Amino acid sequence: MPKADIGLIGLAVMGQNLVLNMERNGYTVAVYNRTTSTMQEFVDANPGKKLIPTETLQEFVDSLESPRRIMIMVKAGLAVDAVIAGLLPLIDQGDLIMDNGNSYFPDTNRRAESLNAQGFNFMGIGVSGGEEGALWGPSIMPGGPKEVWSSMQEILESIAAKAEEDGKPCVAYLGERGAGHYVKMVHNGIEYGDMQLIAEAYDILQRALAIGPAELADIFGEWNKGELDSFLIEITEQIFRKIDPDTGNHLVNMVLDKAKQKGTGKWTSQDAFDVGAAIPTINSAVVGRIISSYKDERSIASGILPDGTDMRYEGDKQELIDAVRDALYASKISAYAQGMALLQAASDEYDFNLNLGEIASLWRAGCIIRARFLNNITAAYERNPDLPNLMIDDEFCAEIGQRLPAWRKVVQLAVGMGIPAPAFSSSLAYYDSYRNARLPANLIQAQRDFFGAHTFERTDQDGVFHADWDA
Repeated sequence: MPKADIGLIGLAVMGQNLVLNMERNGYTVAVYNRTTSTMQEFVDANPGKKLIPTETLQEFVDSLESPRRIMIMVKAGLAVDAVIAGLLPLIDQGDLIMDNGNSYFPDTNRRAESLNAQGFNFMGIGVSGGEEGALWGPSIMPGGPKEVWSSMQEILESIAAKAEEDGKPCVAYLGERGAGHYVKMVHNGIEYGDMQLIAEAYDILQRALAIGPAELADIFGEWNKGELDSFLIEITEQIFRKIDPDTGNHLVNMVLDKAKQKGTGKWTSQDAFDVGAAIPTINSAVVGRIISSYKDERSIASGILPDGTDMRYEGDKQELIDAVRDALYASKISAYAQGMALLQAASDEYDFNLNLGEIASLWRAGCIIRARFLNNITAAYERNPDLPNLMIDDEFCAEIGQRLPAWRKVVQLAVGMGIPAPAFSSSLAYYDSYRNARLPANLIQAQRDFFGAHTFERTDQDGVFHADWDA
């Protein structure tokens, strides 16, 4: 019996769709799931396809061509360790295990170190695109030993999304150890920020202009024809158009305002603090989801806490729509600048040697944050691979400059009307902080020296100083 080119463990929807993607591209795939009935139902639902069903890990391992290539698509954390532990007694040195889930990169580093020491190969591979992307072409972010990448390059390039502009597959080797999962983590952090910004744009428009989902759908549909063209704007239009069959209302209005999270945004914020990178937009998006979970408390507080404002928008309707569009795009630039700066800081801290322009190119298709302007980010890093911050690229600087009055107007309006807009506000504050040659941190450092003798540097002399402030 012919053996499989590759095997996959974990047949939830993402795993199933990756299997079908690989099979469609010419590969015979062995499949295993802890619940055998799930595996059998999947195989039965796909007759005639080049699938090898297996009921035990031993049978699964025996069905693979040597050296074996094994993908794991299970829940991050202990489940991944359990699958690896079950495989190790059955496989040979030189075989390759790949974790394709959303694992935290320190776990990937730990697994890589342990498995490599035992003679096994290990890769952490980030996959973005949701169920549809897994089936028809995701963005793929692999990390691990470079020599092992070559054994998977052909398969991953065949199943990856292809960029519309040049047809290049949205996959490339990113670096050693957990580099792939780190990049996927930051991708998800940027995704958090992007979604929060879009939600705030929606909230400002619906409150300030008293418009509903049908009109918002038209607005977002129009926005998707310009610089905001992206997957998230596209699906937002579709969400606004959906009618609830139970009530006849727009379904978005029937959805409870509690946004959940799986942890990748939180991990992004946590590691940004560790490496010393400022990502306030992403942080505010994580906090926004946390505050949204306080639904009962917020409902009570809404009847107690005053808003302190009677401001209303009385200007031109289209003028505000255009201003929110411009503010959203400027905030988006700020958010991506933060994410790319985090990637650079992490690359330096963890010796990942990341190529930021290449990473942006991987996100042009297949993934959740795919957007037209990622081509502009790729071009910016082609112009200057050592660009310290995306905002100071000539083209992005000009883009922000054109939209800055609208950006400030929208943030001022939101504050004046009592509309929470933490991501818009923090995106603008990041921009203003970065462009200021002098910040009030001199006072903070003086305070630290006052109460803790933490010393300070001077503007007019080299060296480290301490003052007797209360003398």
